[in-house]
Amino acid sequence: MAATKDYYQVLGVPETATVDEIKRAFRRLAKQHHPDRNPGKPQAAERFKEINEAHDVLSDPPKRKQYDQLRKYGAFAGAGRYGGAGRGPGRGGGGGPADSGVEFDLSDLGSFGGLGDLFSSIFGKRGEGRMEEAEDEVEATVSIPFRVAALGGKVPVTLPMAEVCPTCGGDGAAPGATISVCPECNGRGTISFGQGGFAVNRPCPVCRGKGRVPSTRCGTCQGAGEVRVEKRLIITVPPGTEDGTRMRLKGQGAKGKGDVVVQFQVEPDRFFRREGLDVVCTVPINLAQALLGSKIRVRTLEGRHVLLKVPPGTPHGQRFRIAGQGIEKNGRRGDQYVEVRVEIPDRLTPEQQQVVRAFAEKAGLKY
Repeated sequence: MAATKDYYQVLGVPETATVDEIKRAFRRLAKQHHPDRNPGKPQAAERFKEINEAHDVLSDPPKRKQYDQLRKYGAFAGAGRYGGAGRGPGRGGGGGPADSGVEFDLSDLGSFGGLGDLFSSIFGKRGEGRMEEAEDEVEATVSIPFRVAALGGKVPVTLPMAEVCPTCGGDGAAPGATISVCPECNGRGTISFGQGGFAVNRPCPVCRGKGRVPSTRCGTCQGAGEVRVEKRLIITVPPGTEDGTRMRLKGQGAKGKGDVVVQFQVEPDRFFRREGLDVVCTVPINLAQALLGSKIRVRTLEGRHVLLKVPPGTPHGQRFRIAGQGIEKNGRRGDQYVEVRVEIPDRLTPEQQQVVRAFAEKAGLKY
């Protein structure tokens, strides 16, 4: 790849491209340059490698945000910008030069105002296995009813995730196939990717990081060594769960060894709304109840009903407190507040108008 190119140029999309536009560009280019469709063409494999690199970063919002920060610093403006931190010449997957740049030990970038951390979080430091951990981890957003979030409970969820292929056992080879060293990465499982004057190591796109390739790929998983399955989980929601709360389920992720990270999305309730540990509900009352006073039945969060006394002369929007009927969390419990909504009739009959006029005149009210 030329040192002046960046990931947006690799995919042929503008900086403002949406995630869908990036995915469409990736699918089109990956199909065109896939090594299986271009046997004996090393330039196609190199191009396929670049496309995967670009898609991996730009399709992930957090990675893309950090990558855009790097572009602001000029990290992709050309070779030699940070040449003083180089360790040596970058190498391609087959041992050739990669853009005549330099291969960086990412820790060398620590003095550039946090750029080292940015590079590490996007590309992963060598030897730390961050890419594998990210692939094994499954993230999901789960919608839960308001009352389940408030009181706690269990919710079922079905998640698509990767499992080891039952046919090939994970090596990607068809039964009886021979397995040899990957010609792209020479068995290392990683390749050096040059970009804008530096090079970083990434999993080899040909062998998918395994370092070895089969003579015939497994027909079940197409050589990936894993298959997508629907896994059903029962998630225990803690009482007092708020919208956006994240929970990590250890060992429930991809291939039975990663984690599932669930982010809860609390559905709105038609009756209750939340204010911290308190819950608020709105109850309509008519004009006579507001003026003369009344008793109304109000449903609590747990489904019981309490009798609430509305005193005479209650104004619209008045709140009444029902102690201890809110949300319980960490040994504390909130209250329930009942907000009354005084409903005024849209129309009055002539007789009703006469009664209201008489009342207004006796009360000295202007109308």
